[in-house]
Amino acid sequence: MKIVDEFKEFIARGNVMDMAVGIIVGGAFTAIVNSLVTNLITPGIHAITAITSSATGGAADQAGNVIAGLKWMVPGTEAAPEYIDLGTFIGAIINFLIIAFVVFCMVKALNTMRERMDAVAKKVAAEEAAEEAAAPHCPYCLEEVKAGATRCPHCGEKIEA
Repeated sequence: MKIVDEFKEFIARGNVMDMAVGIIVGGAFTAIVNSLVTNLITPGIHAITAITSSATGGAADQAGNVIAGLKWMVPGTEAAPEYIDLGTFIGAIINFLIIAFVVFCMVKALNTMRERMDAVAKKVAAEEAAEEAAAPHCPYCLEEVKAGATRCPHCGEKIEA
């Protein structure tokens, strides 16, 4: 039964729930980034290459072919064509870099927040320790007594100055 209790404690901790929420939000964010690359970045690249082609008076008509040239048919698959698609691979790399950058920024922000919270907690603990050290204590019951007291109000023992 000890393993079951340990498992319950593990599940009850906030870390597991935080991780589950992070995975769900990460999946949703991945869909947004995929849409960004597929619907904005890739068409933008196509538009830039088309503009380059028309700006040079048709001399760079090969620009559209360069983008299309990132996809090669695998030899021997003419009946059911399969392709090596470098453009899709480059899109996946762009997706990864965007997601990795956002995760980096989130982790950096969380670490900064944690450092600030730790600094505040350390400052509060130091103030409490200084306050605790400043107040005299009874050597018998260790309760706080007023400065100059000759007897402890808690245990009644005589306090020597």
